[in-house]
Amino acid sequence: MNRRALAAALVTAAVLGTAGCGSDTSAGDQEPASGPTRHHGSPSGPSSPSSSAPADQVTVPVYFVGQTPQGPRLYREFRRVDAADPLGAALTLAASGEALDPDYGTVLPAGSFRTSGDAAIPLPDDSWQKLPAGMAEADAQLAIQQLVYTAQGVLQSRDPITFTDADGNPTQIFYTASEDGFRAADPIKTLALVSVTTPESNATVSGSFTASGVSSSFEATTPWEIRDASDQVVKKGSATAEGWMDKLYPWQTEIDVSGLEPGVYTFVAMTDDPSGGEGGGPTVDTKTIIVK
Repeated sequence: MNRRALAAALVTAAVLGTAGCGSDTSAGDQEPASGPTRHHGSPSGPSSPSSSAPADQVTVPVYFVGQTPQGPRLYREFRRVDAADPLGAALTLAASGEALDPDYGTVLPAGSFRTSGDAAIPLPDDSWQKLPAGMAEADAQLAIQQLVYTAQGVLQSRDPITFTDADGNPTQIFYTASEDGFRAADPIKTLALVSVTTPESNATVSGSFTASGVSSSFEATTPWEIRDASDQVVKKGSATAEGWMDKLYPWQTEIDVSGLEPGVYTFVAMTDDPSGGEGGGPTVDTKTIIVK
């Protein structure tokens, strides 16, 4: 699916996120995650919390939109952006929908952000004050949360996010007033209930690799699978997260792929589904991996 075309498919979302309300509860690794991390050295592939980057770039969390059994939710990627204005670059990237994972997209209109690196964020232009053509009100709330989660993640702050006009005055966004500021909405109702941080899309692995991410899954169990090109499960197991129910918690596990033939595989992390699919099935996040 075209990343921007994803917006048209997300008209049934019902995400909390009105001005001045929402959850300010810390949710550990997943919301908002690591702020700007400056790296030195040469690029070594797609950005991640541990990858190197040129001195003029930093690694920041950027939130995109993907489909889940509960409807469209936010997924996070760590991306390298220009160190001159990492907040503006991260928000611009979120609006572009140009995620590394082809399953992610955006519900935001295209636009370029330039910021002063604080919680008062100038809108790209006046058109952002109105509801874009074809955008449902529920999508507008998810779009606002896409910006809020990204901004608070980059800033490493829970301060409410306000949006300003060309004169620097607080203004509405998508017909929603922002004078009182937007807080991050309840992560259980806003974020995908499982998300993979590592490996990244198209990562090359050999011997063994560390899989990590965040989840809110039954009894903190996060099942995983590796599937071959014919979608057959060739390896599976589970990781135990640090908690569940009230927010998303970090999980991590070491996976041995030394017995697999070299080739392209899919790593799948999912929520445990004791209902047997009656609740719409598990939430999943998939990453293409290349085993050498």
